[in-house]
Amino acid sequence: MPDAFLRRGRIPGRDAECDVLLADGRVRAIVPTGVVRPPRAAEVLELDGRFVIPGLWDNHVHFTQWALVSSRLDVSAASSAAEVVGLLLAGAARPGTAPLIGFGVRDGLWPDASALDSALLDTVSATRAIVLISADLHGCWLNSAALAQYGLSGHPTGHLREDECFAVMRRLDDVSDDVGDALVETAAVAAARLGVVGIVDLEMRDNLSDWRRRIERGTRSLRVSFGIYGEHLEQSIRAGLRTGDVIAGTDGLLSVGPFKVITDGSLNTRTAYCYDEYEGLEGHEHSRGMLTVAPDALLALLERATRAGLTPAVHAIGDHANALALDTFERLAADAVATGARIEHAQLVAAADFARFAALGVIASVQPEHAMDDRDVADRYWAGRTDRAFALERLRASGADLVLGSDAPVAPLDPWQTMAAAVSRARGGRAPWHPEQRVTAQYALTASTSGPQPFAASASAGGLPSIGVGMPADIAVIERDPLRIAPDDLRGMPVAATFLAGRPTHQTL
Repeated sequence: MPDAFLRRGRIPGRDAECDVLLADGRVRAIVPTGVVRPPRAAEVLELDGRFVIPGLWDNHVHFTQWALVSSRLDVSAASSAAEVVGLLLAGAARPGTAPLIGFGVRDGLWPDASALDSALLDTVSATRAIVLISADLHGCWLNSAALAQYGLSGHPTGHLREDECFAVMRRLDDVSDDVGDALVETAAVAAARLGVVGIVDLEMRDNLSDWRRRIERGTRSLRVSFGIYGEHLEQSIRAGLRTGDVIAGTDGLLSVGPFKVITDGSLNTRTAYCYDEYEGLEGHEHSRGMLTVAPDALLALLERATRAGLTPAVHAIGDHANALALDTFERLAADAVATGARIEHAQLVAAADFARFAALGVIASVQPEHAMDDRDVADRYWAGRTDRAFALERLRASGADLVLGSDAPVAPLDPWQTMAAAVSRARGGRAPWHPEQRVTAQYALTASTSGPQPFAASASAGGLPSIGVGMPADIAVIERDPLRIAPDDLRGMPVAATFLAGRPTHQTL
């Protein structure tokens, strides 16, 4: 792989042009343009004033599911259960006898949300299995044929939530390696075109086996830090896996990420565990959402994982779930949390708990685009509490460290959309939603270039996001200064090149 000499580039926030030498997988020199000649063996690339930034990371994805979405029926535009059925009956359903899988159900504001029943989908087909997955991945809607196929005959509604849903989704995701890996390769190349150099993959699979195989087969566009779930915890401990370890034989592309535990549900499925009841569910068993792991059980899991060197990442969306997760981190040994423990999502946080993130050293791994998707649902079901929902600036101001991600396929794997949502709190011409929770473009960019090496890397330093001599040559070249353009213009940022360890994974120069 030849060295690369990038001539006449610029660093965001600065006007002077510079030349950058990439050699042996690292940034070897950054000098004012024209000061030195390029090495004879280096390939010279003219940047013509384009901007050089550290490569982007998506700190929370479900990559297999993100790849599979391209092969599934998109029902995200539907605004009612009846409209979904209408789409299917009108011929939107793809022909065949294999299960028909749809994705993107957002029923939180549907006028007929109570109609998510197997009998309604049976009117489309009584013999072909139909599974419609919620956009938030925490619910799925099955017809009778699908319930029978997945061993759930007799289910009272066919609308599954949380663990029942996850069990079905695992089976849906179990496609052949050849099919799945081909879709993953396409998705990885697409990510590189956006300037992405790495992901934290929190798929509910044996991610070590999946990614080792994919890399051996030639998927080399991304660094991957993979999550470990409870069903793989003991085998991971026996294998000596520790967060941050690089897996041998993967050319440094694959490393061990966090130990992931899901403790509650989601907003759209009305299963996020909250102090207050959800409208329409008053008096029901799960009127305040669903706590899926009790505090003592969570503590036992995290103690087991942290003693083995695995950093915890706890899914908590509702304010009560976040409080209980923070309580558990308080009960853990201090050194276990100091290694970079995270709460994933932190969507609704009690007023007294914002400062606890910083006090405990717990990173908030957040997905700003969710606020744009869920603002209307939040206004309805979290009415009177949205000043502390998706509260990025309040978390930052309290001293917490933030890292940004997409939660793809819940939102697109596109850090530019993520940053735009964080900086503008608006989309599609709508007025900003709780604009007081906007963060600066500088902060958003830094929080989007913070990867897991070390896993606790964050934007807390507040410095200018920039490349530096000696750092891995994981960089992106973009057409515009992200610190000086209008926030909405971050969406669709043109990326001219992406380099991973100095190797181009995308290039239009």
